[in-house]
Amino acid sequence: MSTDAGQSGDLFIVDDDAPVRDAMAVAFERCGYRVSMFVDGPSVLQALVQRQPDLILLESHLPGPSGLDVLRQLASRKFHGPVVIISAHADIPMAVEAIKSGAADVIEKPCDMGRLVAQVGATLSAHVKRRAERSDPVAALGPDGASLLTPRERDVLHELVRGASNKEAGRSLGISPRTIEVHRARIMEKLGAKNAADLVRVIYDERRLGMR
Repeated sequence: MSTDAGQSGDLFIVDDDAPVRDAMAVAFERCGYRVSMFVDGPSVLQALVQRQPDLILLESHLPGPSGLDVLRQLASRKFHGPVVIISAHADIPMAVEAIKSGAADVIEKPCDMGRLVAQVGATLSAHVKRRAERSDPVAALGPDGASLLTPRERDVLHELVRGASNKEAGRSLGISPRTIEVHRARIMEKLGAKNAADLVRVIYDERRLGMR
């Protein structure tokens, strides 16, 4: 994304209702978004082969594969951006199914275009923030969690999360593998992690208490 995620970005709109699709495109383009429009699932899936947008706005009821069917296929196409489902039939069971299938949000039609643009901007901003936290495990811990670690332990944590072995981490930080082991044990004790996999869950589990 080359511009501020909260204000603009690359957007795919998938909706078979031409007037609604065009109105959404105009609203987003006025705010600086690059918009591509599609009428059904197969066309947007094909487009993903060539380009990955920042976000997909996807109608739930489409001709052919439904929006929810397309949503489920996006993971296998390695699309990692947020998908917002829009629907005139956004009842609770459908919304639950959409969220379970990976949707970032469900927006009911008809919707005010200004509000829609604002919600999409908020979704993009949240996605960019989470992505940044994934690349910075210390930031992902939040201020309370990060304060538990010494500066050297934070350095070691970065190495561990990127998958470095004790030897590789020691070489990168200029300390012995044994010292890395000691720091690793202290990090796990402080964060309440039992093993490496548990450590990752602790870092990125937004439900953890006392770290937000």
